[in-house]
Amino acid sequence: MDVIVAVPGSVDAAREATKTIPIIIPALNDPVEEGLVKSLARPGGNITGTGWSAQGLSGKRLELLKEAAPKLSRAGVLWNPANQGGPRQWQETQSAARKLRVSLQSLEVRDPNDVPKAFAAMMQRRPDALIIIASPITTAYRPLIIEFATKQHIPTMFATKADVEAGGLISYAPSLTDSFRRAARYVDKVLKGANPGDLPIEEPAKFELAINLRTAKALKLTIPKTLLLQADQTIE
Repeated sequence: MDVIVAVPGSVDAAREATKTIPIIIPALNDPVEEGLVKSLARPGGNITGTGWSAQGLSGKRLELLKEAAPKLSRAGVLWNPANQGGPRQWQETQSAARKLRVSLQSLEVRDPNDVPKAFAAMMQRRPDALIIIASPITTAYRPLIIEFATKQHIPTMFATKADVEAGGLISYAPSLTDSFRRAARYVDKVLKGANPGDLPIEEPAKFELAINLRTAKALKLTIPKTLLLQADQTIE
């Protein structure tokens, strides 16, 4: 095997499998903070690819959510503390919330049993909106999360466009299509003899804002025109 392309969710498995075979990751989240690489400019080991720091991204998501729902004063945050990048994104969301004067309700989901508990907590103390920090468990339970939030008329901010296509309200993230396209160039360079540790990690060139207007209608929420003009994709 000459090279491994590890999609999000399989990074840890790939890293544990080998320290020598080059690993290209199309969407590295906080690679330096998570200890995957030494630096963005010179990754060092056998891992490289496209990546970014969650710093700023979590804050931008909360800003967009507040723009969609101006009366937002308390947001639930569905997240897995055990997931790679989860604690840092939670901290970033807390920092952004303080600046925007939004209080947060932490809803931890470490395993499937925690999902109904999180729903029950929101039924007892309903948030104005819900932020979902991506993890394998939130992806697996995405249909139930969307169904619950829609029935309870809770606007949602997800991590990827696929979440919005599935019925979530809003997502803001680097373009995965663009990230995978650029990852292919890394594979080409490695196959031609380049050392992955010498290939700088490229930050995203394109971010995408997606809005599901069908979901907005179901929530009886009018999306401001200023936000619609920023959207890269709207689903009607």
